[in-house]
Amino acid sequence: MGLMVRFFDLIFGNGRSDLTDLAEVFRENAEGAAVRAADAHTAALDQFAAEFQHERKGLFDRFIDGLNRLPRPAMALGTLALFASAMFNPEWFITRMDGLQQVPEPLWWLLGAVVSFYFGARHQWKAQEFQKSMAQRKSTSGQQPPAISPQDTVQAPSRFDDNAALQDWVRWRRNRTEPQT
Repeated sequence: MGLMVRFFDLIFGNGRSDLTDLAEVFRENAEGAAVRAADAHTAALDQFAAEFQHERKGLFDRFIDGLNRLPRPAMALGTLALFASAMFNPEWFITRMDGLQQVPEPLWWLLGAVVSFYFGARHQWKAQEFQKSMAQRKSTSGQQPPAISPQDTVQAPSRFDDNAALQDWVRWRRNRTEPQT
């Protein structure tokens, strides 16, 4: 019996993980690799956040930001001005529209692509700014928002007090989330 115990201790280790150490020679420890990858990812994100922590805008940056705000109002006001010009000076308007008819179709496609990319990039930029501001707000507060427990009751806003369907839904929700005894 003692011989068998020594044999198994030799193969599987006696209190140590010799078999695990041997396996890690041939195959990486997945848990250790995940921890190292997470640490590297966190370090990269921390470095990136440190670079952009303090926003320093100079005169040129503020000027360019002002220019970036012009296209949407200019396009909206320009469209309204075209409608007004069609009413007040139809000959002028007809001349301009005849000129637009002479523009080749590929140029219209190019204009559409430029405008689409401009507004798409602007939307992407604003979404990233919003996410960054939410992350800063979360990191500066240091607190997680309170979790809603099933015992919390749902209160209908006062402006919906006359809505019977909403009141039924609130009653149903309240009864559904309460623990059954």
